[in-house]
Amino acid sequence: MTKVVMLDRLVSELGPGQRIYLPGSAGEPIGLVRAFLEDAERTRNLDLTTTAIPGINPLSLDHLHDTARVTGLFMQPAFKAAQRSGQFRHLPVPYSGFTRHLHESPVFDTCIVHVSPPDTRGLCSLGPAVEFTPIVFERARRVVAIVNPQLPAIPGSEAIAFDRIDLAAEVDEPLRDYDAGRSNEESTRIASRIAGFVEDGAALQVGLGKVPNALFSLLHDRRGLRLHSGMLSDGVITLSATGALDPSFPPTSCVWVGTHRLYEWLRGRNGINVLDCKRTHGARSLGALDKFIAVNSALSVDLFGQCNLEIAARAMVSGVGGAPDFARAARHSKGGVSIIALPSSYGGGTKSRIVPRFGDEMVSLARTDVDVICTEHGAADLRGKSAHERAEALIAIAAPQHRAVLEAAWREMASRI
Repeated sequence: MTKVVMLDRLVSELGPGQRIYLPGSAGEPIGLVRAFLEDAERTRNLDLTTTAIPGINPLSLDHLHDTARVTGLFMQPAFKAAQRSGQFRHLPVPYSGFTRHLHESPVFDTCIVHVSPPDTRGLCSLGPAVEFTPIVFERARRVVAIVNPQLPAIPGSEAIAFDRIDLAAEVDEPLRDYDAGRSNEESTRIASRIAGFVEDGAALQVGLGKVPNALFSLLHDRRGLRLHSGMLSDGVITLSATGALDPSFPPTSCVWVGTHRLYEWLRGRNGINVLDCKRTHGARSLGALDKFIAVNSALSVDLFGQCNLEIAARAMVSGVGGAPDFARAARHSKGGVSIIALPSSYGGGTKSRIVPRFGDEMVSLARTDVDVICTEHGAADLRGKSAHERAEALIAIAAPQHRAVLEAAWREMASRI
C-alpha cells in the first residue's frame, strides 16, 4: 500500500548515496527539487539522472555536494567546469539512444514521478510529460511520487497505478511553463519557407520556439495534418480549432510543455497521445509514418550541409535531443522531408550562421540526414545536388552581407575536393 507523507518526510527519504531518476520538462516536481536542494548534505555521493531541459528546468549544480554526480542529455555553459571534473556527465546521444542507455544501465534506487491524483480506477496520470519515466519505473527499486492536482490528467497519457507507488506526497503547485513569445518578422519569414513543404495529409514534427509557433499559424488552411513530435506546445490549440488536424490521428508526443492555458486545454481531453520515448522516437514507430516532415533548428550550418545543434560562441549550450531520430526518419519516409531552420545571422547581423566549414563547432546532424535548410532568405533544397551545388544553394540563403566571404571560402575549399 502506498504510504502518503508530508513533503519534508518524503525529501528526508532521498538520502545520500542513492541512484535517482528525476524527470524534466513539464514533469519536473518543482517543490520537491527545491526542498531537496536546500541541504547539500542530502546529495552526498548522489548519482542523479535527469532530463532537465535548458530554458525550462533550471538546474544549479552549486547546490549539490561536491561528491554528487549528475547525468543529463543537455549541456549548458555553466556546467563546463563540472563536466571537466566529472560532476556533470553530458551524454551525447539522441532520445532513442538514451532509451537504450536506460535499458542497459544499472537499476535505479529511486524513480521520482510527478502525477495527477488517482482516478476512480486508482490510476495516476503522468499528464503532459511522459518521456522516459515508464522505462525507469520498471527498473527502479522504489517509486516516489509527487501527487499534484494542477498536473492535468490526460486520458491518452501513460498512467501508473497508485498502489505501485511506494511513497507519495501531495503538493499543489503550477507546472513548469514555457512561452516562446510572439513571433517576429524573422521567424515568420523562416516559417513561411517551411510551410511550402507541408502539404495536406503530412505527418509533422516540430520543436519549440518562435519558428514552430509561426509555422503552426501558417497551416490553418491545411487539412489532414498528423502531428508526431517529441514536444508540442500552445500552437496546437489553434491548429486543432481550425480543423487542420486529421481526426483519426491523435497528436502524439512524449511531452507537452507550454503555458497554463495549454495545460488546462489538455486536462481530460480525449484524442491526445502522450507516450514514452521508446514509441515516439523509436525507429519502428517513425518508420510507419509516410509524408513525414521533420522540422528542427540548428545553431549553424556549413557549406557541406552539416548541422551544429550544440555549440555557440565556442561553448556547449545544448544537446541533440530527438533531432537525429526525426531527421533520419524523415529522410527515409515516403514523401518525407528533413528540414533544418535557422536565422541566417546573429550578433546584429555581424556573424553568419552559415559557415564555410566547422572548426570549433560540432557536427550534430550529418549532411546525409538533411534535405532542406531554411533561413529568412530562402530554402536551400539539397536533394539531388552535388557538393558544389549544395554550397551554391546554401550561400544563396545566407545573409547578403556574408555571401562574398562564403563564396571566396568555397572557391578555396572546392579546389581540394
